[in-house]
Amino acid sequence: MKKFSVVIAGGGSTFTPGIVLMLLANRDRFPLRALKFYDNDGARQETIAEACKIILREQAPEIEFSYTTDPKAAFTDVDFVMAHIRVGKYPMREKDEKIPLRHGVLGQETCGPGGIAYGMRSIGGVLELVDYMEQYSPNAWMLNYSNPAAIVAEATRRLRPNAKILNICDMPIGIEGRMAQIVGLKDRKQMRVRYYGLNHFGWWTSIEDLNGNDLLPKLREYVAKNGYVPPSEDVHTEASWNDTFAKAKDVQALDPDTMPNTYLKYYLFPDYVVAHANPERTRANEVMDHREKHVFSACRAIIEAGKSSAGELEIDEHASYIVDLATAIAFNTQERMLLIVPNNGAIHNFDADAMVEIPCLVGHNGPEPLTVGDIPHFQKGLMSQQVAVEKLVVDAWEHRSYQKLWQAITLSKTVPSASVAKAILDDLIEANKEYWPELH
Repeated sequence: MKKFSVVIAGGGSTFTPGIVLMLLANRDRFPLRALKFYDNDGARQETIAEACKIILREQAPEIEFSYTTDPKAAFTDVDFVMAHIRVGKYPMREKDEKIPLRHGVLGQETCGPGGIAYGMRSIGGVLELVDYMEQYSPNAWMLNYSNPAAIVAEATRRLRPNAKILNICDMPIGIEGRMAQIVGLKDRKQMRVRYYGLNHFGWWTSIEDLNGNDLLPKLREYVAKNGYVPPSEDVHTEASWNDTFAKAKDVQALDPDTMPNTYLKYYLFPDYVVAHANPERTRANEVMDHREKHVFSACRAIIEAGKSSAGELEIDEHASYIVDLATAIAFNTQERMLLIVPNNGAIHNFDADAMVEIPCLVGHNGPEPLTVGDIPHFQKGLMSQQVAVEKLVVDAWEHRSYQKLWQAITLSKTVPSASVAKAILDDLIEANKEYWPELH
């Protein structure tokens, strides 16, 4: 069986150890010969990498492991680039969330003005990775789950049209896991789904078990009362996420024939989100206080003791989706997966060049999108508005245009007026001076 070389771009991420553990757990179906980390923050990466080196030495000493801040060393002789970068790290996420809240607008990592600000930082970073891959390993595939995936996907479609990059998101996977719990199945792979929309902005239209039994009626009835909170909710789920999963019942009431992505809460109930937000303590603060501290202290404990049992690191189950995708490409499995791809007529009554999230069959040549057909006016209207926002953000980045970015923020369904949009934009420009191109 062929063995693969993988570079994880964003080696200093708190999610990297979970991905390493997940790769190790799946090496029977996706064997590795080499694993590399790449990050432009060498000090941060070193802590994560030295802990992962110990884990790899214990579990799979045959895998060649290295970490570097040198693009040539990182991207030479790789088959897959798994990219999850966060330009500006969590301190900039905190600003993305708190600046809009100061203006009475929701602050969220990938939605509304915060997502637009993050997108303006991410575009250049992801394009840089694509260019490194094409220069040093032109036959490699990039599996990109850097956020905000919708804006990044539009940027790569337009600015690197021939790149071998697949943009993915694990949020639908997490929701499908909850659906499986609700209907009493072992896991989401016991279901076959139809879904369409944009990233963080979509709807399930069909959910069946593998025998073809329709699971939607039971799910509809349950979600209308409880949202996506399963009967035996995991006690470790954070309060902010619990609220999001519970709020799905109100989102679903707008179109009871479908099952919604939880992120639609931010577009359909922005007033609720603002009313329930703490402008002094946002999600970024929760992550910095909990996940960030936990992962780094666990890594330091492992390094100090010289053995993996000294620190508790969790396998990233959601990330198994990335192994599914890499395996589908490597072994031509034709697995059915949700990916962010150019519409090209899959949704008949929607823009051909919109980046949509739909089921695809995946093999050696990448994704083959499945036909969705016509979609209803409600979803089409919401999606058209949001696609326009994403395209305007890429316009703004490409042409260094203040006007386009003001239009993008004004058009976001989360923002009440052009004057509020302008005030937020001016604050975001000040906060992002180190990261955004200069706008004129």
